[in-house]
Amino acid sequence: MTAGFTGFPVAALDFYDDLEVDNTKSFWEKHKAVYADAVKAPMTALCAALEPEFGPAKVFRPYRDVRFAKDKTPYKTHQGAFVRMGESTGWYVELSPRGVRTGAGFYEASGPRLAAFREAVAHDRFGPELEKILKPLPRKGFEISGDRLKTTPRGYDADHPRIDLLRHRSLVVGHPLGFEAVVQTPELLDLVRADWRAMRPLVEWCARHTQV
Repeated sequence: MTAGFTGFPVAALDFYDDLEVDNTKSFWEKHKAVYADAVKAPMTALCAALEPEFGPAKVFRPYRDVRFAKDKTPYKTHQGAFVRMGESTGWYVELSPRGVRTGAGFYEASGPRLAAFREAVAHDRFGPELEKILKPLPRKGFEISGDRLKTTPRGYDADHPRIDLLRHRSLVVGHPLGFEAVVQTPELLDLVRADWRAMRPLVEWCARHTQV
């Protein structure tokens, strides 16, 4: 049974500070109990508390896939968890040396799903819906980002009223909560929940319009 969420202890932030400096198997083996108790257990408890409203989360493994990477450091320097609402679409929360960050949207769309997204953005009803969803978020501290073309996507005019959105190949919204003292308390749960609720309209829009 998962214990209730009480926050991420200082040891969790210190763990990732040190891991960035010494990303080796020897460091990991000496500190894997810190990871288990200060990082993984609280993240699992946080996700369990959010599950009744948002659904089950995948808590990502701490190991990097280095098979095709130039960077061969073996461990991720952050701990993430993802709640899936559709293909590559859902909510995200992460702990790193920079503290806690929340996010949501769709992080990858290719082929038919990307075409479906752009068709919805260009639509006279669905495109303005997305603009309305995104408009208030920066004022609330959210950052809108994602992989974007520098050029105009094929089949669309450069002067399209939503050309900036049409250039997106992924669309994510993030909110850095940092490493303020609240990160170490149960109140962090309320902040993450509030962020995910604020981003729910985006997740639902993406789930409707990027799934084929």
